[in-house]
Amino acid sequence: MPELPEVAGLGAFLGRNLVGARLTKVQITSFAVLKTADPPYSALEGRTIVGVERFGKFLSLDAEGIHFIFHLAKAGWLRYTEQPSTTPLRLGGSNIAARLAFTKGDGSTHVGVDLTEAGTKKSLAVYVVNKPKDVPGIATLGPDPLSPGFTAETLAGILAGSQQQIKGLLRSQAVIAGIGNAYSDEILHAARISPFAIAKSLDPETVQVLYQSIESVLGAAVEAAIGKASSELKDTKRSNMMVHGRAGQACPVCGTTIREVSFADTALQYCPGCQTNGKILADRRTSRFLK
Repeated sequence: MPELPEVAGLGAFLGRNLVGARLTKVQITSFAVLKTADPPYSALEGRTIVGVERFGKFLSLDAEGIHFIFHLAKAGWLRYTEQPSTTPLRLGGSNIAARLAFTKGDGSTHVGVDLTEAGTKKSLAVYVVNKPKDVPGIATLGPDPLSPGFTAETLAGILAGSQQQIKGLLRSQAVIAGIGNAYSDEILHAARISPFAIAKSLDPETVQVLYQSIESVLGAAVEAAIGKASSELKDTKRSNMMVHGRAGQACPVCGTTIREVSFADTALQYCPGCQTNGKILADRRTSRFLK
């Protein structure tokens, strides 16, 4: 799933390549993906892209006041091409959920963007709105962890009143925007905190370390993503992970074998040596969490 750093990278890439381009054609090949009806998506056609903005894991293309906003969800991705196909898409005929065609410069240069989604569980979402906050998921977002207003005191206030386990809290978009399964694993590993520690139980020193880990992990990931083409971002994300997706491998910090806890539709990875004083976390479905 693309998270804040990859979405920031995509936003920067689209900003470089699409601002100033005219959106000439919009095709929606899966009407389940389109979550709004007013304005119609056809209203985008003929407009120029004047800006690209990120809201958590959402990206917005501003077409002169009408916003094409998308959330790639778990299995979605964006494909950019300088040789777009002119063949009309069929409903449900491929893994392409939406296709946008653009002209650049004097109109002789054509580029295209496809929003794709792998697998059978379809969660990719597209919104065409007059204001980004017309999208419910954007209207309810928590603070952005890389915004100037997100301070250690902000984080301390969020944690102080929460009985939630820290892994789940970091992933809650209404609490903090943009962090998902992968980067919450990475942040907690960097901070040396168990994923199942209760948020309000963290002492002030640990909260400060967690804040610094959020800033450093996300900051480094965004720096690695900015300047990359959309086709390179997935590999960039995977190559920079310390624990996420590396169950069974040695922790690069302490050498302990990285462990995994599986759930119905996801899994987390952690290092017992760095995060749980050597204890192995039991499966949520059968045992109590270790804190």
